[in-house]
Amino acid sequence: MLSEFFAARWRIRALQDGPAGAVFEGFAQALSHMRYAPITARRHLRAAEHFVDWTDRQRLSVPDLNVQALERFGRHLARCRCPYAHAHRINVLRGASTFLTYLRDAHLIPASALNDALQEPVLLSAFSQWMRQQRGTCAATLTNYSHPIRELLNQLGEVPSRWDVHHLRAFVLEKSRGSGWAATKTCTTALRMFVRFLIADGRCATGFEAAIPTVAHWRLSALPRYLQPDEVERLIESCDRTTPVGRRDRAILLLLARVGLRAGDIAHLCLSDIDWRGAWIHVCGKSRRHTRLPLTQEVGQAIVAYLQNGRPQTNADTVFVCCRAPFRAFGSSCAISVIVDGALRRAGVVRPSRGAAHLLRHSVATSMLREGASLQDIAAILRHRSIQTTQIYAKVDVTALRPIAQPWPEVRRHAH
Repeated sequence: MLSEFFAARWRIRALQDGPAGAVFEGFAQALSHMRYAPITARRHLRAAEHFVDWTDRQRLSVPDLNVQALERFGRHLARCRCPYAHAHRINVLRGASTFLTYLRDAHLIPASALNDALQEPVLLSAFSQWMRQQRGTCAATLTNYSHPIRELLNQLGEVPSRWDVHHLRAFVLEKSRGSGWAATKTCTTALRMFVRFLIADGRCATGFEAAIPTVAHWRLSALPRYLQPDEVERLIESCDRTTPVGRRDRAILLLLARVGLRAGDIAHLCLSDIDWRGAWIHVCGKSRRHTRLPLTQEVGQAIVAYLQNGRPQTNADTVFVCCRAPFRAFGSSCAISVIVDGALRRAGVVRPSRGAAHLLRHSVATSMLREGASLQDIAAILRHRSIQTTQIYAKVDVTALRPIAQPWPEVRRHAH
């Protein structure tokens, strides 16, 4: 398989006769299977050769390789005088990291070898397991919860019996000073659930969760941020339909702007979720609620154009995958926001808020309301569990609100 990336026989022999010749052959086969471009695959193979050569001089064998060895190798690159030193340090580290991932997937090193040196706190691991078993919480939510919990454990210690109300409240207030309402709400929710777990496990006194203050927020106090219809069309038209990336991005933008999907819905959308005969899209949204949404002709044609002439060959079962090897599913919904953010820059559209992908979801609801759709219809499309969530969009219908607006009271001054 090395012959697929190197033409010179002496170069192939040099790799095969090295300390990890058989491993390089398997690594080359894995790079080919993941459809890496030849130039990128050669760069990764050279980086792996450099890494193995350094580890051999450090008297480390392949089974001994782990993330700590990779960190030491990175420090070596800063002062490297090896024959491979002409390569860029970042590219070498990326190739060595890819090589470590291959070793783990091939079971040549244990899975724990790629874990960070900092182990997850025992209480946090127990909490995550409890949340999965008792509440069916998904991995993404647990990841969001883990950040404030880890900070809390670092600051107050891992013995909850020694905590007191004042320290717990002070931690929340300190976190809220540099965060917005949504981030603070996530923090308080995570900590409140964590304290409830500690109470259920007998590590805290009952009622201790009341020490976590409630975040002040007035429902319907803000206006939803949205784009004008012409700005949405400019976003969609900014995608180059002649390129695979442009076809992918256009299909994603149409799902956001026409169907009102969330970024997470698109990132996890699978090929089996599309019913082509019935023209439906099956979506598993928040709280794992399964919903069926209509697939319009425009959106369907955009997805077909991407699947037929844009989506690379891959074993991933998601509709949308990365445009560069390895061709796999998006790591998170943040990738969808990055795509929307790029379209905003291309189209020269100034976004009215910090969001990106969710901005188009708000725009869908606003356009539907202005075209005469009821709040019940909008709630059905956006998959809101309560009509109260949809009521915020009533505030943007200025034309409908104008007849019921009351005149501002004036006070007449009497002349003396």
